[in-house]
Amino acid sequence: MAPTPATPQEAVRPLEVARPLPGSERPAAARGTLGRLAAPGLAAALSMGAYCLGLALYGSYPFGPHSRAVNDLGNQFVPFHARLWDLMHGTTSGDLFFNWGSGYGVPFLADFFTYLMNPFSWLVGLFPRALADLPVFLVTLLSIGLGAALMTVLLGRLQPGSGVLRALLSVGYGLCAWVLNDGFADPMWMWGLVALPLTGIAADWCLRRTRWVAGTLLVALAWAGNFYTAAMATLATALVLGLRLLTATGMPRRDRLRAAGRAVSMALTGILLTAPVLTVTFRASHAAQPAPEVSYAGGPPLLHQLSQLLPGGHDATPAPNLFIGVPGLLLVAAFPFVRAVPLRVRLGWYALAAGVAFSFVQEPTILLWHGFALPNGSPYRAAFVLSGILVMISWLALAHRPRPGALAAGAGLVAALAWLCRDQAAVGTATWILVAGGGAVTLLALTARSALRGGRTRAAATAALTGTVLLGSAYTACSVTAARDRIAWFRPKITLTGPSLAARDELAARTDWPRSRTDPGPHEFANNDPLLLGGEGGAYYSSYVPAATARTLQRLGAGWYIRGRHTLSFEDPAGQAIMGVSSSLSPVWESRTRYIPHRAYPAPLLTVRSTLPRPRAGETVFARQERVLGAAVYEVPALRPTAGTPPVPDRGGWLLRPAPRPAARQPAADPNGPGTTFTAHCAPGSTAVWSAPWFSGRVTGLGGHSKAIGRVDVTANPVRELGRVPADGTVSVRFTGRGPQRVPGHALGCLSPRRLTAAVDALRARGPAELAAGGHGLTARLRPGSRGSAVLAMPAVEGWGCAVDGGPRRAPHSFAGLLAVPLGSGASRLSCSYRPPGLGTGLAASAAAALALAAVATAGAVRGRRRVTPPRRSPRDLPPDP
Repeated sequence: MAPTPATPQEAVRPLEVARPLPGSERPAAARGTLGRLAAPGLAAALSMGAYCLGLALYGSYPFGPHSRAVNDLGNQFVPFHARLWDLMHGTTSGDLFFNWGSGYGVPFLADFFTYLMNPFSWLVGLFPRALADLPVFLVTLLSIGLGAALMTVLLGRLQPGSGVLRALLSVGYGLCAWVLNDGFADPMWMWGLVALPLTGIAADWCLRRTRWVAGTLLVALAWAGNFYTAAMATLATALVLGLRLLTATGMPRRDRLRAAGRAVSMALTGILLTAPVLTVTFRASHAAQPAPEVSYAGGPPLLHQLSQLLPGGHDATPAPNLFIGVPGLLLVAAFPFVRAVPLRVRLGWYALAAGVAFSFVQEPTILLWHGFALPNGSPYRAAFVLSGILVMISWLALAHRPRPGALAAGAGLVAALAWLCRDQAAVGTATWILVAGGGAVTLLALTARSALRGGRTRAAATAALTGTVLLGSAYTACSVTAARDRIAWFRPKITLTGPSLAARDELAARTDWPRSRTDPGPHEFANNDPLLLGGEGGAYYSSYVPAATARTLQRLGAGWYIRGRHTLSFEDPAGQAIMGVSSSLSPVWESRTRYIPHRAYPAPLLTVRSTLPRPRAGETVFARQERVLGAAVYEVPALRPTAGTPPVPDRGGWLLRPAPRPAARQPAADPNGPGTTFTAHCAPGSTAVWSAPWFSGRVTGLGGHSKAIGRVDVTANPVRELGRVPADGTVSVRFTGRGPQRVPGHALGCLSPRRLTAAVDALRARGPAELAAGGHGLTARLRPGSRGSAVLAMPAVEGWGCAVDGGPRRAPHSFAGLLAVPLGSGASRLSCSYRPPGLGTGLAASAAAALALAAVATAGAVRGRRRVTPPRRSPRDLPPDP
């Protein structure tokens, strides 16, 4: 339906209009811009102030020693913001299209759209790089403030009334349970807190048939900041709009349909304006390594869900985090008893809240809320929309001036809820203090405002409410943060501190890109060490890890976590030589803050091969590495069990049985049991390495030991060194498993340093005469007589195109998962560039939406000018000159 500007006669009156609260009327002079900004500004100030006060009371960063860098905040968002800083200051070799540093070369635009499009993220460029943690904190803080401010505006669109009271309820939205438990660790999601009121304001304009262009831009802004949470907000807004249309009084059916049509056209156009975000991330997600399979059938028990409405606690068991503060909860409970609100409206809003809550715990609707993909992690990421709906209900109750009886009934329901949930893990001392103390003050203040007429008394009641909201919100933030940090799983990452800054300096001193890579190694200051520290490593943790990258690296001997959605660097000499790693930081497993600089002898980033050997059936990781190196560098001896618990032959390998439990009062010699020792023979002086990707336990031998944490398909161990083979050539290695474990039949390889050096020398002799890489492309001047195929030491991901000697751009091939470009009978120059799949389609759709928006804006401006411009009169119609 084509949008048309509304005339004053066509404008829809506010729905469910109630008389303004006494004392809320403002003089006309105060209704200007400053007057309109006062209430949103108060909401922003109170919500941000309460959050900072709560963190200060607990001693959390940046107000104390407790780090906030837990979970994805430390593993993803601080490193990604450090990368954004590098891009803004031109200190990185890549660009928005491609990231040379992570995963030995991965696409980046989808990461940028997903993790860094919150407008507040771009503040990172104003701070020193070493202080990237601070602007990441500001992303959360400012999103809280803006979300609360915009919710204040939206509440006024739902129902006119006191700006101060709207602001106080909006603080409950800005510091709802979802923010304190989920959103704080994912600054990208915090834009969802802004997107819900943004789309709500746009939907309200649809009801009033006005500002279609402005509403479309609000939708686009919501989706550009973070499309994931914006989709949740848009769905919730559609439900709220549908309810308002159904419950509106005196609105003709035709007008309801026209309002719905305007909303659909506004949403579609706004979303299409941000089409590149969607098309690029969709293609990247489709090509990404799949997440571990999850199921959320059943959901948490009812009382467990209801307990999340009570503020102050944190439960480690997954459930939708819902609380909106004591004032909001009290008013939501009182809403059914507010007779000034029509019964159908009360039933409709309660049914909407109950339906949304029910949809959060059913797998089909969980899929709907999360873009038809079960999330890896909490399945309740959309809980903020229910908190927003509850805040809307609380305002509708308060705006209709609830009587003392309704407030008392609501207080009784809150007390009953607290008593029923008293044994739930989310209910603790802080909950009782907030519900009993804060609830009593809130009830008295609201009753005083409702029953008394004196201006001073009402001002005192408002002041008491303001103090209750500020202090209660701060105490809630403090108690929830403290409870969460007591969970062992929330161990902060090191991020940008002394050890990591020293590692960054070490890497910078050794950089040799693009002749070779300087790998931060797998020591994991964060899961994205290359983004945090610099260099060109294999570590990469993102929802967009290409499946081609994860599988290639793992099959060549690197490790992974989370089923390949977090890749790791190579730790063995052959793997590092293949990927052109000349220097790395080796881990010291006894301490997460120590590292050892290590030099290697690498092959060049680009090599020329006359032939590309095909894989053989049943290839081991050692055979794959040899195929890429183009030479035999390993001995792979047969293993023979010689000591410890006898293993069981299993599919060409060995199944280690669980060790017998020690007798009572007799401690075990090894906490993992005695294990099984295998013996093999290799050439003296070679380097023994082991490969058992899915083994969990401990591997020891030749004076070395490794901690194995494999789990089939989820966590893969890399190829790791054991030590130097002694003069007698005997290698004894003990595998001590955690429970029943399988050891591959070819778990041991003996690498000849001499043969590896010879293989690398041969590859270097066929390397390019000149190589340049940067941005999202590379160029190479090849040596005379280069023919066959050029192989680049980077995973073959979709989007690359290469041209030989200025010829047409063609997609490269794959050789053992690496990029391979046919050179034909001879070539002298090679150029390759990366184009994000889906970008062209998205830009075309966005351009079409922009043209449609411009056409509507132009048509509206012309109609408006015709209405206000008087008709021209001919000279004969003019009065005679005096």
